[in-house]
Amino acid sequence: MNFLNLKSTLAIGILIASVSFTSCGNGGASADKKADSTSSAGNDDALIGAGSSFDNPLFSKLFSEYNKTNGLKVNYQSVGSGAGISQLTNKTVDFGASDAPMNGKQDSAVSAPVLHIPVTAGAVVLSYNLPDVKDTLKLNPSVLAEMFLGKITKWDDAKIAAINKGVKLPSTTIVIAHRSDGSGTSNIFTTYLSKVSDDWSKTVGKGSSVNWPVGLGGKGNEGVAGTIKQTPGAIGYIELAYAIQNNMAYAKVQNKAGNFITPSIASVTAAANVTIPADSKISLTNTEAADGYPISGFSWVLIYKEQKYSDRSSDRATKLLKLLSWVIHDGQQFSGALNYAPLSPAAVTTGDAILKSATFDGKPILQ
Repeated sequence: MNFLNLKSTLAIGILIASVSFTSCGNGGASADKKADSTSSAGNDDALIGAGSSFDNPLFSKLFSEYNKTNGLKVNYQSVGSGAGISQLTNKTVDFGASDAPMNGKQDSAVSAPVLHIPVTAGAVVLSYNLPDVKDTLKLNPSVLAEMFLGKITKWDDAKIAAINKGVKLPSTTIVIAHRSDGSGTSNIFTTYLSKVSDDWSKTVGKGSSVNWPVGLGGKGNEGVAGTIKQTPGAIGYIELAYAIQNNMAYAKVQNKAGNFITPSIASVTAAANVTIPADSKISLTNTEAADGYPISGFSWVLIYKEQKYSDRSSDRATKLLKLLSWVIHDGQQFSGALNYAPLSPAAVTTGDAILKSATFDGKPILQ
């Protein structure tokens, strides 16, 4: 081979290697789309899900444990509830996960009915970065709303001091951290604020995505937690597990009964002790329970009721339904250690009924 031919061969080889690396990497949207589009119809011993970052610490444990006994691999992408619903809508995943039920606009975008299976309940906590404050801060509904509306801007504001007597508060500027992506965690938090603050309800409202009056956006619970940790004076809302895993401070919040409640498994369980509707779609925020944490919420796995679509097999649908049945039964034993509240018996019963309504070619998958 002469020098010119060798040079051409090497150039082609480098180009091929470059293309292969790009299509296998995480950076390209087209690569991700290709991976998503093939995953649902591919290997029936591997399922893919996407959505709630709220659920991610729990799902990591559950899917690892299930794999040990059943050999089924589950690739879960912590991309936020909104993105999870979008991927389910596009049928590029086997299931989505969301901390907010699908709304009317999302329902109209899907081609067939979607089931909501409750899988856990958790707390959305207010975590803050005030290194010199050793006491656990207390926050009430009006103070919270005014902070996130940008009306209370300093940590030593008289309204914060009034509910934290004896605590030496710094004059540090308050920096709000919030989600930048479509988020069920945001939906839980903004639904709570809309219930307790007329000002918030009228000017911002509730939803998975809202126009935040002030603050810095972060992607996922991970992104908001990172912003809080890196920004002195910051406060933001994240799932309890993220605060505990990252050794972050979080506040007690005054509930409807007037009690300042520490977010915990027990206080979330108290908030979740409600009658569950047949479709499982219910908000736990601003609970009536005297010992309930007021910013609690269910999280759901979302699947199509009719599982025969695209190139899906009956075997794949059965494996998905058996996985979800295990999650709401045996899988609940792993919730507490990760600071999620196990489902109540009523929620499990509702989840069972919903799972048994799923079909393949019109026939029930689970008997």
